Amino acid sequence: MNTHLQSFDIVLEPADNRRLASLCGQFDENLKQVERSLGVEVNSRGNTFCIIGEPLPSQVAGKLLKRLYEETAKSQLTPARVHLLLQTVEEDMAAPQKPDEESVIRAGLKAINPRGNNQRQYLKNILDFDINFGIGPAGTGKTYLAVACAVQALEREQVQRILLVRPAVEAGERLGFLPGDLAQKIDPYLRPLYDALYEMLGFDRVTKLIDRNVIEVAPLAYMRGRTLNESYIILDEAQNTTIEQMKMFLTRIGFGSTVVVTGDITQIDLPRDCRSGLRHVIEVLKEVSGISFIFFQAKDVVRHPLVQRIVTAYDDSENALQQERDQKRKT
Repeated sequence: MNTHLQSFDIVLEPADNRRLASLCGQFDENLKQVERSLGVEVNSRGNTFCIIGEPLPSQVAGKLLKRLYEETAKSQLTPARVHLLLQTVEEDMAAPQKPDEESVIRAGLKAINPRGNNQRQYLKNILDFDINFGIGPAGTGKTYLAVACAVQALEREQVQRILLVRPAVEAGERLGFLPGDLAQKIDPYLRPLYDALYEMLGFDRVTKLIDRNVIEVAPLAYMRGRTLNESYIILDEAQNTTIEQMKMFLTRIGFGSTVVVTGDITQIDLPRDCRSGLRHVIEVLKEVSGISFIFFQAKDVVRHPLVQRIVTAYDDSENALQQERDQKRKT
C-alpha cells in the first residue's frame, strides 16, 4: 500500500443537481479526465467529492473541481473546457504563477487569456519585439493569438492595418484546379485566419474592414516590392516559404510595424530539394537582437487531448528515425 496517498473530501455549494451533472459529465467523463490527467481517484456522493492520491495532485484536483463547479453556474461544462483548465493546473503544479492581468488580450468581442507559460511568453514577446516567430505543432494557439494581438493593436490605433499573408504552396492539393485568380485560389487556405477574425470582431465588421483595405489578405508573392509601415503583419504556414521568400518578406517591415511569423517545421510541403525558409531563419537570426523566437511543444496543444498524443507520437517516431540515420552514418 502506498503510504503517501491521502484522502480528503470537498463539498461543492450550493448543491444543484443540474450543475453537479454538468460537472461530472455524461458517464462521469469529466471526472475520468481529471483522474487520468492528475493521477488521482475521484468518488462522488451528492455534492461531496472524495479525492484519493498523492498530496499535491490531490490538492490541485480539489481546487480544479471547485473551479469547474463555478463554471457550471455560467454554462454547460464540456470535455474541451475541462481539458483547457487541466492544462492550466498541470503547469501550476510544476511552476505556480499568479494570474497576470497584463497578459490578457482584449480583441474586439473577446478577452483572451493565454494558456500556459509558452503562450504567456509568446504574447509578451509580441508586445516587446517588432519581429516574432511562433514555431510549433498545430493546435498550440500560435496563429490565433497573433490575430488577437493584431486586432487589439488595430483597435488601440497602434497600427493602421492588418495584413494576413500565406505562401501559395500546395499541401497535397493542386491550386491550379481551384477556380479564380491566385488570391481567390489561396483564400480557402486562409480560412483559420478569417475564422479568428470573425470570432473577435464579427462577420459584418470584418467584411467592412476588408472592403476598406484595413484588413488585407494576400499571398506571399504579393509582398514583393512593398514597404509596410504602421502595419500588423502575420505570415502563417511559414514552413512553406523558401529561403529567398523569407528574406523578401522580413525586409518588407517598415516603421511602426509588428511582424509575427508562425509555422510548423514538421509539416513542410515544399519539394524535397527546396529548403524551408523557416528552418533556415532559425539558424540565421537566432542571435539577432530585436527578434524573438518561441518554440511550442506537444504539451502546449489546446485542442482535443488526442491531438497532443498524436503530435507526441509523430515526434517520437521522427526522433527514432533520426537516431537510426545517425547510427548508420557512424557505421
